[in-house]
Amino acid sequence: MEFVNPEGLRLDGRRPMEMRQLRAEIGAVARADGSAVFEMGNTKVIAAVYGPREVQNKSQLSNDQALVRCEYTMANFSTGDRKRKPKGDRRSTEISLVIRQTMEACILTNLMPRSQIDIYVQVLQADGGTRSACINAATLALADAGIPMRDLVTSCSAGYLNSTPLLDLNYLEDSAGGPDVTVGFLPKLDKVTLLQMDAKLPVDIVENVMQLAIEGCKAIATYIREVLLENTKQLEYRRGP
Repeated sequence: MEFVNPEGLRLDGRRPMEMRQLRAEIGAVARADGSAVFEMGNTKVIAAVYGPREVQNKSQLSNDQALVRCEYTMANFSTGDRKRKPKGDRRSTEISLVIRQTMEACILTNLMPRSQIDIYVQVLQADGGTRSACINAATLALADAGIPMRDLVTSCSAGYLNSTPLLDLNYLEDSAGGPDVTVGFLPKLDKVTLLQMDAKLPVDIVENVMQLAIEGCKAIATYIREVLLENTKQLEYRRGP
């Protein structure tokens, strides 16, 4: 299958290094301490954050840092596949762990000892890049909840198809079986906190593809800052003089 045509366009009309359209909304869940909807193209996820609050399971209580918990699920209607696995399947457990570890790398847990922070993310619509979209949504939700963070952690994927590095893969590109890299990145600290690779990449290509994913993360961080700034302005406007 041809993923990049002779004119240099992908199946959805994007250039190889072009990201899908980003959309975000803060405060989507009224009862959560922080929440956000994040869309990357046709992939749409929602995140809700509760806490910091009292630790429910005392055996998990830590005197020097907060406990971070994360639950990832996919809505049954999120894909065309009707045979969705039930909650708690191996993939969901693995992605929950990935998101939790990525968030722990940016949350200042030492400032909130003897407490817990719960992060819930659900995929409402899946079209590739769900892992990255969930991390981006969780970052916005944590910021909305006022959770102190070292930096905004953002995530993006890049792949290698038809001998071409491609940024922000959609489902068709993602499921083509080619190599792809998902990166979690702290832009201000210039630090990679997540690196996952599916399939092998030639050594001389790895750096190009990874750098492309990092550039995607930086662009998402810029967008997220704009969303947070706009949200702050709206809150100030509602509060009045």
